[in-house]
Formats: sequence, C-alpha cells, structure tokens
Amino acid sequence: MTEQQPYRVVSRHPGFELRRYPAHLVAEMQIQASFTRAPIEAFRPLAAYIGGANRARHPIGSAAPAMAAAGDSEKIAMTVPVVQIEGEWPGAYLIQFVMPATFTTATLPEPVDPRVRIHAVPARLAAAIRFSGRWTEQAFSQRATMLGRSVTAAGLQPTGAIRYARFDLPWKPWFLRRNEVVLPVVE
Repeated sequence: MTEQQPYRVVSRHPGFELRRYPAHLVAEMQIQASFTRAPIEAFRPLAAYIGGANRARHPIGSAAPAMAAAGDSEKIAMTVPVVQIEGEWPGAYLIQFVMPATFTTATLPEPVDPRVRIHAVPARLAAAIRFSGRWTEQAFSQRATMLGRSVTAAGLQPTGAIRYARFDLPWKPWFLRRNEVVLPVVE
C-alpha cells in the first residue's frame, strides 16, 4: 500500500477544498521538457533514489555500524502524489516525490544522483481541486484556471506556484485516475 501525503480539510468552498498540509520532505528534480514529458523524464532518477540509489544515514545509537559501508543504501516507500510545478523559466518543471512522513532531514538518505535534491516544504494552507482523467496539460490548465477564479471569488489570496498532483500509476485507466490541482493561499 502506498502512503498518501497527509492533509486536513479546513473548509469546503464552491469549486475547491481548503486544506492544511503539514511540513514535509520531497525528493525533486528540475527538468527542461514539455508538460507531458517532464514527469516521464524525471521518474527514472527519482524512482532510482527511492529504490536504493542513495547513501543511507544510520542514526546514532542504532544497531548499525558507526561507519556505514560505501555501498549502504536504503529503500524508501513510495508516497503519493507525484507533484509537478512550473519552473523558473518556460519549459522547465520541478518534479517532486513526496517522502514518507517518518523521515526527517537527518534520517532521509542522501541521493547518489546529483540531479536529485532533497527539499523541506514548510506547512501551508492550500486550495485544491480533485478530478479524474488524463494527465494532459489542457486538463490540468483548465482546472488551474477554475481554481484560481474560485479562490479569488472566495476572498482568498494565492501565494506560490500551482502544484499539479498525480496519484496513480500510468497503467491505471484514465477515467479512474485521481489528479489534483493545488494552489497555496495566504494564511
């Protein structure tokens, strides 16, 4: 079973839920590609990281040896969603795997691949739309526009980049896939 990123629904509004997300860690990778290709290209390095392409950190006082061997690595459970955020320049995207809540910055293994970075995301308040369907730029863009309008109509102020979230594996039928568009808002 795949762990899902936790959140608490604060309130429901026409067109979206207002959620509180706790602080969490992500493994992320910047990709220069189309909206559709970016998550495909980032998947292999990020999946390799959680699959063991990392340098395990053994906590002090554990049964593990004080000096870990160079080949020590750790598998990390898959967590959903996989998040896509528009990058700093056109055609650039940040793809993120949310890490299991049990890890801290001190215990999360260090990536072997220098393109994979670990990033701490602070707790935040965000508006979210959930939908099923294909992972097309048009599908996500339409929901992002609707969410932005709904948030503004509710008197909330967006802050930060829109996050496009995918919860299912690619071979799940498109009409059963869970997708979300998430927009951070000012507290």
